[in-house]
Amino acid sequence: MNYKIRFPLILFIGFQLITISGYPQEKTGISTTATATIVINVATDPLPSWNEANAKRSIIDFVTKTTTKGSTDFVPVADRIACFDNDGTLWTEMPLPFQLYFMIARIKAMAPQHPEWKNTQPYKGILEDDLKSALAGGNKALLDLMIPAFSGMSANEFDKTVKDWMATSTHPKTGKHYNEMVYQPMLELLNYLRENGYKTFIVSGGDIDFMRVWAEQAYGIPPYQVVGSSFKSKYDTSLASPAIIKLPEFSFNDDKLGKPVGIYEHIGMRPVFTAGNSDGDYGMMLYTTTGSGPRFGMYVHHTDSLREYYYDRQSGLAKLDKGLDDAAKYHWLIVDMKTDWKKIYPFDK
Repeated sequence: MNYKIRFPLILFIGFQLITISGYPQEKTGISTTATATIVINVATDPLPSWNEANAKRSIIDFVTKTTTKGSTDFVPVADRIACFDNDGTLWTEMPLPFQLYFMIARIKAMAPQHPEWKNTQPYKGILEDDLKSALAGGNKALLDLMIPAFSGMSANEFDKTVKDWMATSTHPKTGKHYNEMVYQPMLELLNYLRENGYKTFIVSGGDIDFMRVWAEQAYGIPPYQVVGSSFKSKYDTSLASPAIIKLPEFSFNDDKLGKPVGIYEHIGMRPVFTAGNSDGDYGMMLYTTTGSGPRFGMYVHHTDSLREYYYDRQSGLAKLDKGLDDAAKYHWLIVDMKTDWKKIYPFDK
């Protein structure tokens, strides 16, 4: 396959997985209720799933001072921009990023039209549930998997493909649909910010079209407030019904230092509030908090191995190392998932 494409980091995690002989299998089953239920009682407590501790107080204090007229830290409504990473910040990203599960499912679904894949890597490895072998080819192997999964179809076809997958596939640990694996405390935070005049954006290394399909239902964030990595596309008028076609050519990598660029190009304003969970968000955190006026940077620290997953400095998937080291220097809030959150998911009791 000869594709004109630069290697995107949106699925760089693949290379951290090549030492794994297998990977958890997603469950499948039709469901008509595959969306999260946001449970919020703003009248009594804007952040009811947060424990009464420094993290909660810091957030409320910041929102209060930036939205109270007469405050020296008052921020006009037009300037109230809040940006959130997605994977590991708004929803779970373990044991594999959900977008990678989608890619695997796409390859398996397309396999009947490609009998040659049975004997050709990296497809052979995917079809045999051998991720180590599938990704042994490095960059080229990952690209060969991404191209058929994310391009070569119309925008409408891709939207339907993602919706169908989201409605029929479930997380290997919880059995819940992927768009139910969102963090209840973060849903409350998003709502709290919006109730106070903030516009909330997703700024993620994930595929922008993949996220736009379900982000509004899951988070209340509309498609035009999603910033992510992307493939190029074209408007094809040669078709009976002209349509946007996704091309096998990578356009933009919205990860690491690409995140400030993505914010600049898509939003056009420096955020006042930013939340992430790994060093992949470091550039966005720095861009936000080194601006003038009141600024807020926040890391979600995955410290709860029982209710979710534990990982930080040694993680090959979503390392949080430099962010922890520089948190005090830049006054970034470290949210301890184990001690700061009463519950993780909307479905938790």
